[in-house]
Amino acid sequence: MPSLPRGVASSPGVAATHGVASSPSVGSARGRGRAALGKHGEDVAVRWLERRGMVVVDRNWRCARGEIDIVVRDGDVLAFVEVKTRSGQGTGHPLEAVTAQKLGRLRRLVLAWFRAHPGHRAPAIRVDCIAVTVIGDHVGVEYVAGAA
Repeated sequence: MPSLPRGVASSPGVAATHGVASSPSVGSARGRGRAALGKHGEDVAVRWLERRGMVVVDRNWRCARGEIDIVVRDGDVLAFVEVKTRSGQGTGHPLEAVTAQKLGRLRRLVLAWFRAHPGHRAPAIRVDCIAVTVIGDHVGVEYVAGAA
C-alpha cells in the first residue's frame, strides 16, 4: 500500500487505491480556474466511486460550519468523502491539504449532516478522502478509505 504524503492524517486500516483515466474535458476545466477545476474533480470522483459500486446519496451539502463534498453508500457503510483536486504537481499532492484539523471538522459535519437528514441510517460510517490530479489530458485518482 502506498504511503500518504507527509502531513496527511491517517488512521489504522487506511486503504488506498489508484486509477488513471483520460478525460477530454480536463483541459477546458483547468483553463477556467479553480472553481471549475474543483467541480471537474468532484465529477471525476463521483464517476470513480459509482464505477466501484458506491451509490451517491448527497453532493455539496452545506451548513454554517462547512461543506461535505460527497456522501456515498458503500454497502452498509455511509461514507463522507472529501475531494481534493490539483492540476499538475507544482502545488503538492492533493491529500497534503487534508490536515488533522480538516478531518476533525469533517467529523463534526457528519453529525450535522445526520441531524439535517433524520431519515438516513447506517450501521457504520466512514470519512474518506479522494485525490484527483489533473496533468494534461490525464486524470489520476487516489482513494483513502477510513482517513478519519
